[in-house]
Amino acid sequence: MTALVTVDQVAKQFPLAGGNSYLALQGINLEVQRGEFISFIGHSGCGKSTLLNMIAGLDQPTQGQVWVGGRLVKQPGPDRMVVFQNYSLLPWLTVWENIALAVEEVLGHLPPVEQRQIIQHHINLVGLTAAKDKLPAHLSGGMRQRVAIARALAIRPEVLLLDEPFGALDALTRGNLQEQLMRICEEHQVTTVMVTHDVDEAVFLSDRIVMLTNGPGSQIGNILTVDIPRPRRRMEVVKHPSYYSLRSEIIYFLNQQKRIKKMRARSVTAVARHGLEKVNLELGFVPLTACAPLAVAQEKGLFAKHGLDEVHLVRESSWRGIVDGLVGGYLDAAQTPAGLPVWLTLGGHQDKPLPIVSSLTMTRNGNGITLAKKFYQQGIHTASQLRNYLQEQTEPHILGMVHPASMHNLLLRYWLAAAGIDPDRDVRLKTIPPAQMVADLKAGTIDGYCVGEPWNVRAALEGLGFTVATDQELWLDHPAKVLGVREDWGMRYPNTHIALVKALLEACHYCDQPQHREEIRHLLARPEYLGMDVRYIYLGEPGKLTCELNQPEYAHHRFYGEGLNRPSRTEHLWIMTQLARWGHVPFPRNWLEILERVCKVNVFTIAARELGLLGTTQTSRSPIRLFDGSEFTSNQDPIDYLNHLAIKRDFSVAEIVLDRPQAAG
Repeated sequence: MTALVTVDQVAKQFPLAGGNSYLALQGINLEVQRGEFISFIGHSGCGKSTLLNMIAGLDQPTQGQVWVGGRLVKQPGPDRMVVFQNYSLLPWLTVWENIALAVEEVLGHLPPVEQRQIIQHHINLVGLTAAKDKLPAHLSGGMRQRVAIARALAIRPEVLLLDEPFGALDALTRGNLQEQLMRICEEHQVTTVMVTHDVDEAVFLSDRIVMLTNGPGSQIGNILTVDIPRPRRRMEVVKHPSYYSLRSEIIYFLNQQKRIKKMRARSVTAVARHGLEKVNLELGFVPLTACAPLAVAQEKGLFAKHGLDEVHLVRESSWRGIVDGLVGGYLDAAQTPAGLPVWLTLGGHQDKPLPIVSSLTMTRNGNGITLAKKFYQQGIHTASQLRNYLQEQTEPHILGMVHPASMHNLLLRYWLAAAGIDPDRDVRLKTIPPAQMVADLKAGTIDGYCVGEPWNVRAALEGLGFTVATDQELWLDHPAKVLGVREDWGMRYPNTHIALVKALLEACHYCDQPQHREEIRHLLARPEYLGMDVRYIYLGEPGKLTCELNQPEYAHHRFYGEGLNRPSRTEHLWIMTQLARWGHVPFPRNWLEILERVCKVNVFTIAARELGLLGTTQTSRSPIRLFDGSEFTSNQDPIDYLNHLAIKRDFSVAEIVLDRPQAAG
């Protein structure tokens, strides 16, 4: 299908005083099909109106081209009509005369009778028949905007361009006019491009929503397809299953852009000191008990001790925020789930491989599987009992996990599959931010979850659920959270990378000492970390491996110990097999190369040696022993291992091509 509107590699630069310039937009590519309704949304200054003006021909790109109907846009034309927020009506002309002026100018070749019919038709279309002889001063704001829309439509443009047309109207008038506009566009198959700040307006009216990143150099951050069928009615739209997920997606994007703007405002050029290439870092984390090493390194001055003078801990509500920070490059490093470096490297994010390296395992264990209290009351205390229960049920059951690449997802799936429960067919797994788990369990929208602490013990203490299994029962001392950095970042700042590992490894050592547990619990309770009552926060008592169903139970973290912090290729290989098992990514044919790129044992070894801790952290941790009696070693064929798993998806095998970054200097 040939697009009606094509925006091809468009960039726009504005000259500033003193010979400088401002890059408003760059690399914009977009196609709009005939009859489609597209919305541009983003924060002020992101270039929404600039892009609209270039489609209208009111402005020209600095680079790239805009095509409408196969014609290069060089100037305004009647094939593209713009409706502005301020109505732009001639105050001395009536409703009829304002519309007639446009019709006579563009359609003057038509007989006068036909012109009058067109004018009357569009006045009727926007419900202004009784006001056709009134001046704009005698009309309400909503009525004036209807005149502007009628005038734009009356000349039969190929594209209707709307620049926040309802922004100055009250809520009731805005809602009514939105419905009228949508009805007109649907009935007449009008191709429409609209700029808006209103999330609900975008979802209600659009076929697709184009989300623009912050300027300078604004780009298309994402394009959402609105799968709500037409015709739409407002009260029916809000009941559609996709409505709130689309709305949440836009709000998440806008909030992330706001956070990025704040980080950019405080960021400075990489400062080199103390033999390090960079001493000012943005370090991401998610508020979980497992973030203890980051909090300790910050509060105990360990970052500064190792030459990192300015480290900002960036608190994200979900692992998705961490992914966006690493992909977008506005986080230098982050606490990540153990599977995230492999997942990103194999193209788990938008099918674009991004090499991420792991040089430190910061925590092991600390996760649990929680089921709603109703299961306990029905005598369901094991995975096999859950399987028998599910076989008798017809309604869907939903279990939460925090990210496809997390050990929560992989261990939950392994636990279910080992009991004969297909995690994609017998239940539904839903990605939910950790802090939302308890609220969803309480609301009854999920039946359980696998998550890190403190969200398992909190559900138990509040009488909402029970821990049916801790991860120590499933795989004792599995990797939980690791330090992740982009490979190109690590190559650019090798000494900084080592200093960061040293600070966090020393913090892990501090967290492991029993005399510090109470101090760390109260530290984590502070608003900038977990922001919750300290009674929900536990670091764990070593030696207690199984949960007790009849009392609140918490999963146990291990922060430091023999072989615990050293990254393991065997563990990363097992993660790789599980991600492929469930179709999250292909299994890489070049898996040895991937392991070499992801698992940076050399960085860890240098850091541990310089701290004098190498002897206590160096032991290898293979083989992996799982609760079902199976073992996994680095010597076995991973494809053969995958083929022998009873429950799995049809996994693929592919060569993963990765860019090779250049080392610093």
